[in-house]
Amino acid sequence: MESSLKAAHIQPSIIVFDVFGTLVKIGERRFPYRNLMKWLKQNGRKPKHDDAKLIMSHNLDFTELAKLLRADIPNELLQELKSDLNKELQSIVLYEDTLSTLEELKKLGFKLALCSNLAMPYGKVVSSLLPTLNAYAWSYEVGAIKPESQIYQYLIDQLGCHAKEVLFIGDTPLADFNGPNEFGMSARLIDRKNGQKLADVLFDIIR
Repeated sequence: MESSLKAAHIQPSIIVFDVFGTLVKIGERRFPYRNLMKWLKQNGRKPKHDDAKLIMSHNLDFTELAKLLRADIPNELLQELKSDLNKELQSIVLYEDTLSTLEELKKLGFKLALCSNLAMPYGKVVSSLLPTLNAYAWSYEVGAIKPESQIYQYLIDQLGCHAKEVLFIGDTPLADFNGPNEFGMSARLIDRKNGQKLADVLFDIIR
C-alpha cells in the first residue's frame, strides 16, 4: 500500500512503531485472555463489543481483571491462565532486523516511539527487549486503543510535535494505517508474514 508520506513529499523526523507483528513476535501462542473470555461466555456472560478494549486499556492482572468483570473465576482456571500467559511472554522475541534498524534510525537523527494495543504484562516484556526510545503509548496506560484518536494524541503530546512530522509503521490496516492517516500522520504497513523487513518499508529513509 502506498504511503501518504510519499504523496505529500514530507520528510518525517519521528518514526512510531507498532509492536507485535512489526518489531516483535510471539513464538508460542497460548491465548490466555481469549481463553478467559471463552470461559466467561460458557458460564453465562454475554460477550460485549468492547471486551478487547477493556482488557487492553486497563493496567490490570488476571485477578484484578476478574474483579472488573465481576467474575468468580475458579483458582484452578486462574492458575492455568497465568501459566499460559507466562509461557507466551517467555516466547516473545524480536525480529532479526529490529535492533539494527532502530540503531540505524537513531544514528540518522530520528526520534523513535512505540504505540501498541496490548495488555499490561506484554508491555513490560517488550520494554525489556528494546532499547530506550523517545516515547511510548501503551494502550493500558493511555486508557485508549488504536485507532482511537486519544492514543495518537497521547504520543504527540509526549513528543511535543505535530502529527505531520510522524511516520507510523505497523501491520494492521485499521490501527496502523487508517487511524494514523486520519489523525494527520503518514503511515506504512509491513507484511512480516510474507517476509517483508523494516528496510523494505523504510526504503527511502534507510539506504
